[in-house]
Amino acid sequence: MSTGTPPLPNPPAKPQTKALNCPQCGAAITLRSFQQAVTVVCESCHSILDAKDPTLKILQQFQAATSELKPQIPLGTRGKLRGTDYEVIGFQRRSIESDGLRYDWHEYLLFNPYKGFRYLSEYQGHWNDISVCKDLPIVRSALVSSANYLGESYRHFQTAEATTGYVIGEFPWQVRVGERAVVTDYVHAPHLLSCEQSSGETTWSVGEYIYPKEIWESFRLPGKPPEPIGVFENQPAPSTVKVKQVWTPFLLLAIFLLGLMAFNEIAATKDPVFNGSYQMHAGEPKGEASFVTDVFELKGRTSNVEIKTSADVSNSWIYLNYALINQDTGQAWDFGREVSYYSGRDSDGSWTEGSRNDTVTVPSVAAGHYYLRIEPEADARHPQISYTVLVRRDVPVFKFYGYALLALFLPVLYITFKAISFERARWAESDHPMVLKTEDS
Repeated sequence: MSTGTPPLPNPPAKPQTKALNCPQCGAAITLRSFQQAVTVVCESCHSILDAKDPTLKILQQFQAATSELKPQIPLGTRGKLRGTDYEVIGFQRRSIESDGLRYDWHEYLLFNPYKGFRYLSEYQGHWNDISVCKDLPIVRSALVSSANYLGESYRHFQTAEATTGYVIGEFPWQVRVGERAVVTDYVHAPHLLSCEQSSGETTWSVGEYIYPKEIWESFRLPGKPPEPIGVFENQPAPSTVKVKQVWTPFLLLAIFLLGLMAFNEIAATKDPVFNGSYQMHAGEPKGEASFVTDVFELKGRTSNVEIKTSADVSNSWIYLNYALINQDTGQAWDFGREVSYYSGRDSDGSWTEGSRNDTVTVPSVAAGHYYLRIEPEADARHPQISYTVLVRRDVPVFKFYGYALLALFLPVLYITFKAISFERARWAESDHPMVLKTEDS
């Protein structure tokens, strides 16, 4: 009795290409998809031949008005796409017409003897990796038609009649120049769901946007790929950050900042510690105009100090040189403030400029005894101006919260603007363009 292992079965024969000759011009024709080819196009005379007929019966012959049209991936080129080796065996140019303009795109048929067929489409530098749907999508008709495929929802993009204008290579269907089909596209970037209806047949396919660099690397093409033009229907947004991802944290931070503002408003004491009324006589010598206020006390923790100046100026101004001085340490904070108010009437109506009130805040002032040194200056044409000075401690300041909100909002606004602009460009050529409403619309 033999104890050896049984012999392994012979591996399947490696598929071989089949060489034939065109019955029209005698040029050599190579069938790369073997028995799966239904039609094959002679590259020499552009005859469309019946690949199932032993004599390669001529089905159609067309004039190649686009004889200079050359596939960016030549027929017979092999490459590894998504981990599988494929060979380019067919190429066709298709087009649609819209508003009197023709839009062309190119389709490449790929073949692997064990995986079958796959497609690449190219439009103005934008590429898609396409395969036939395994299941039938569910189409819903409403105000805007949609489709669902494998749990993913697609929005209707465009329905148009596509015409085949140029073919070369071999195909697993009866290809014809001039053949028309109604093509309906649904979009869920980076995926594209397409339905083709022609001669009573309906075919569904699903594509995924693929960048040109990956195509060139997969098929080892020379040079660099052409730069894509515009925005394609299922092109992914350039930013990986979605609008919702930035608005949610922004709103949470905005609520947090508003909460801090409310807490600051409630916790601030806003204690008035000094209030004085004065008159400025413009004719007084400058040196004699300088004076100091009574001493006032700042109690409690270190906090800010607000100095509010109110003056009865009218078409005039007053400028006050202030110094907040600590009586115990001599530390001083020097600053100047102007109060001015102008009004009048012209051809456009009444106008005003400036304000009769001014407020300044000195941050982080320690507790202690303080006084103000005030040196006022005024317009000599207004000999007397009355003004008051009010000092309060621990006053809430909200402008810093405004700066924080603005700093958070600007990048959110920029990302949102970029996203809306990108989507508007995406849908511009669709049946549902995003249109900005104007007063005239």
